[in-house]
Amino acid sequence: MSDLVRLILLLVLAGAALTMLGAAVIWFLDEERRIRRSLKHVLGAPPEAMVSAHGKGAGFAFSRGSMAVTWDLGAWCLVYRLDELLGAEVVVDGEVMGRAYRSEPRRPLDKGMGEAAQVTLRLLFDDPGRPDFEITLWTDAEEPRKGPPSPASAGQEANRWLARTEAILRRQGGAPKPVAPRPEPPPAAAFAPAAAAPPGERDDLPDDADDDEAPF
Repeated sequence: MSDLVRLILLLVLAGAALTMLGAAVIWFLDEERRIRRSLKHVLGAPPEAMVSAHGKGAGFAFSRGSMAVTWDLGAWCLVYRLDELLGAEVVVDGEVMGRAYRSEPRRPLDKGMGEAAQVTLRLLFDDPGRPDFEITLWTDAEEPRKGPPSPASAGQEANRWLARTEAILRRQGGAPKPVAPRPEPPPAAAFAPAAAAPPGERDDLPDDADDDEAPF
């Protein structure tokens, strides 16, 4: 009888250990956390403002004067200087409903979002090679990945990014600044064999990152 009790206890402990391990793996592989880790790596600092949805993300590092965009759950990133940001648009069902551009007042999103089928945030950059970046905040299509839970919350998040964009453009003061010498790249994170790209230089993140930091 005592052997049976010990066996049951061992099975219970093994089950609990496996449950905890599975929960830790799910936590580590969470979409938002993977994107945040990638943004932190390429920016050289944790993003001070971030949005993520459906495998894409964008984040600002105001203290470093840079921002980054990422897709494929953080597997690929591009880094821009803040003075390369030209504006932002909110596209609702294929129509631009809100925007913030250089040298013009912000037009916030004020349309009711209850029936919207798709809400997209588009960031515009002073870069002929990669002039824009789109992130779908809400879609009524079946999507397994995370994002705002409703069209209304997607509209609120989009408005916050329009306000951030307007504040950045106001501080930059109109036309893009002349290209300055590139700063030294941020310290390399443990998971990448090469250092992250400095602000303004394009760099694709490799997929062969270590388990600590890189997204899977």
